[in-house]
Amino acid sequence: MSILEPTTNSAHLAGVATHRPAPAVAPRVAARRWLAVAPIVDALILTFAVTVERLGGRALGDDNMSVAWVVAFPAITMALLAAGGLYRDRLRLQLLDDLRTIAGATAIASMATIALPVLLGAESTGLPAQGVRLWLFATVYLTASRGGIISSVIASRRHSAAVPTLIVGAGTVGRLIAKRLAEHREIGLAPIGFLDKEPRKARDDELTLPVLGASWDLEDVIETHQVRHVIFTFSTAPHDVMLRMVDECNRRGIRVSLVPRLFERLPRDMSIDHLGGVPLLSIHPVSPTSWRFHVKYAVDRLVALLTLVVLAPLLLAVAIGVLLSVGRPIFFRQRRVGRDGRTFEMLKFRSMRGSATVTRIDGVPVDLGPGGVEGDDRRTRFGIFLRRSSLDELAQLINVVRGDMSIVGPRPERPEFVELFDRNVHRYSDRHRVKSGITGWAQISGLRGKTSLANRVEWDNWYIENWSPWLDFKILLRTAGAVVRAGSTVE
Repeated sequence: MSILEPTTNSAHLAGVATHRPAPAVAPRVAARRWLAVAPIVDALILTFAVTVERLGGRALGDDNMSVAWVVAFPAITMALLAAGGLYRDRLRLQLLDDLRTIAGATAIASMATIALPVLLGAESTGLPAQGVRLWLFATVYLTASRGGIISSVIASRRHSAAVPTLIVGAGTVGRLIAKRLAEHREIGLAPIGFLDKEPRKARDDELTLPVLGASWDLEDVIETHQVRHVIFTFSTAPHDVMLRMVDECNRRGIRVSLVPRLFERLPRDMSIDHLGGVPLLSIHPVSPTSWRFHVKYAVDRLVALLTLVVLAPLLLAVAIGVLLSVGRPIFFRQRRVGRDGRTFEMLKFRSMRGSATVTRIDGVPVDLGPGGVEGDDRRTRFGIFLRRSSLDELAQLINVVRGDMSIVGPRPERPEFVELFDRNVHRYSDRHRVKSGITGWAQISGLRGKTSLANRVEWDNWYIENWSPWLDFKILLRTAGAVVRAGSTVE
């Protein structure tokens, strides 16, 4: 699908790298205030949901639920939300992730509210309907209020002084963390420098942050720069020295984050066991050959077929528009590489005049498609509309029905580029473990167009190893939102 996400301004990154937070400013105060009022807001919202349900129940004649149990509903829901971590000061706040917790908490609270009176001998007539209404009202209202709180927290983090953050370890991982923090201001952490006895020299595409000392300089750096958050990555400091540094941060009330070893292979689905004081992380990555992916592909084909039927009048209108604006053929066909390295013809509605342009990259002939070389724009007026509205991509639903593609997955690339990228980009070929998608995790995360290919590969592989139906649902929702807001093509 066609989406548009804001890109990071390089001048801003440079500013973050050289900016020292003013000592007089209390960082993230506004953001923490919003988080502090979240339980109060939720209590008011849940009370309002109960009131609306009671009024609706009386109007419908379903008013068998006692006042005591209805009053208990907000308390049960808030206890479950707190257990789910919604009232913690988290670095990443995402409404779609919170929606799952909200829906689960309100469902359990609703079931408890209608089940306990029945177990105590109360009349059950009308209780199921009341419970469903209570769940729906509470879920919708809480989601809306949570969206407002998250937006306010993110805005506060973006526009107030960020938390001065020290990174222990100036190697590849440490510098990557610094770059990601600078790119995502909504996290609210501003990297001020590194602590490392043997730092690696920064590359041209990395932030130029100062190395403020070694492990023994931790206390002085914290006091001088008013550090409030320390991120431990990888350095040459011995294990016992790192432990003492963590203890010092805890003693001073400084928040600590840790980047674990083998982090590239840690999926979201994992469990922690303890052997004495030693934690054991058992990982449960999703296998692309498992039955879950076979079900995903079957559902994809069914959904794509139904979508083609429903959108048949629209697709016919687009086809007629293409025929009148550029003539035959209606579809632009281009060879792409999909699952297991197999090639297929990806379809799009044509949006440009003329034949494809062929150029060479590293001596390899490359078909640039109907757009030709960069800057050679031969789109028709109707073609511009198709690209901006993403309607040209709807032809790929046919690819999904054929089994060439999935609705959600890594975007496919041309064979010539695949050969080039496979030689130069780490884990590029791992993207081909699954079917290519019309939209993907990398695209809705802003990694489209002239963005880092290595980052796109990282995001695509993360999607494969952490896939779930909920993740696909999130991607589709964010894709739809991005298309409505912007209407720019994926490629």
